[in-house]
Amino acid sequence: MRWRLLVSVLAVVAGLVIAPAAAGASVPQGFVGMMADGPFFYPYMNEGAELDTMIANGVQSVRTLVNWSSMQPYASEAGVPVALRGEFTNVNGVPTNFAALDQLVALAAARRLALLPVVEYAPGWDSLNPRSAAAPPRSPRPFASFIAALARRYGTHGSFWAANPGLPRVPIRMWQIWNEPDFAAYWSRQPFEPGYVRLLRATRPALRAADRAAKLVLAGLPNFSWQYIANMYKLHARGLFDAVAVHPYTATPQGVITILGKVRAVMNRNGDRRKPILATELSWPSAKGKAPTTFENATTESGEATKLGQAIRLLAANRRRLGIGAFYYYTWITNETMPGARHDQFNFAGLLKFFDGQGTFVKPALASFSKAALAIEGCRSKGPLATNCTR
Repeated sequence: MRWRLLVSVLAVVAGLVIAPAAAGASVPQGFVGMMADGPFFYPYMNEGAELDTMIANGVQSVRTLVNWSSMQPYASEAGVPVALRGEFTNVNGVPTNFAALDQLVALAAARRLALLPVVEYAPGWDSLNPRSAAAPPRSPRPFASFIAALARRYGTHGSFWAANPGLPRVPIRMWQIWNEPDFAAYWSRQPFEPGYVRLLRATRPALRAADRAAKLVLAGLPNFSWQYIANMYKLHARGLFDAVAVHPYTATPQGVITILGKVRAVMNRNGDRRKPILATELSWPSAKGKAPTTFENATTESGEATKLGQAIRLLAANRRRLGIGAFYYYTWITNETMPGARHDQFNFAGLLKFFDGQGTFVKPALASFSKAALAIEGCRSKGPLATNCTR
């Protein structure tokens, strides 16, 4: 879920309810996360097996895209082709296809694995520009209604759990509203802050009305994230979210901590000392010699492994000081041979690499991730459930 032309921050850098840390662990359950996108959802991939491998390597939470435009492509029942009408559920007059998300939620719940959905992409019927996937919503109300519908289905008292009594009840607690709106590739109308805060203003009460326990997470912000967050505070956004999300892409693991420190300082100055920060993406793509390295976080496969292990330990060590609620590595698996792969360094960010016609290969970064994640969780091994830990 990534289109990138990153701006360097190297020159600058030079109340969620969080489970308590288990005995022997330095982090709470859910702290160690992973992005699932791209090849993870290829039709011939075994998503359950991939989740099992994630868990065995220390993953406790998975962040994934929920594409609004795919789930609600039609404004009304009248627009749905007759042959497709059986695939949709009427939600406040809007036909909604829950099938793919139902499947992922079921797979995660069976493994007691937390999910963090990042919800974005306006359908053409509520887009400022129906011809552009990057256009923001024309009106915030349909998006707010969609988020509320998701919370009513998958949240604390969600209908999904009542309809699937054989599954462990693992409600979705957090909902992330959009991804990287500071990029025109995700939010075409810039500056993004005024329109995005309007979206929050409609979404927050709708979400809480649907599920009082639900938490709203800001869009993950890369680059000069602390400045964007300060701008949103100036627009009176303080009471409209429960957690701040940052994408601290930078050259060094220590740079990640520096960026999060800048964000924490802005939050503290604006009275949000108690709200957590989630690092909802970070990575060091092994793109050197393979793709244009437009940002300083590009490295080699061995560099990715080294920096990732260091970063996980630093995030755990600074968790209390900076109020870090969780981190999510970007990403689990990337396709290094797909058309256009060599035009974007983030196509080399995965812990696993997929080659068309050959299959999946493990990169050194997976062992580094696993060693560091299990260490901060206080586990010798994990599985088959995300909450299981052999000490």
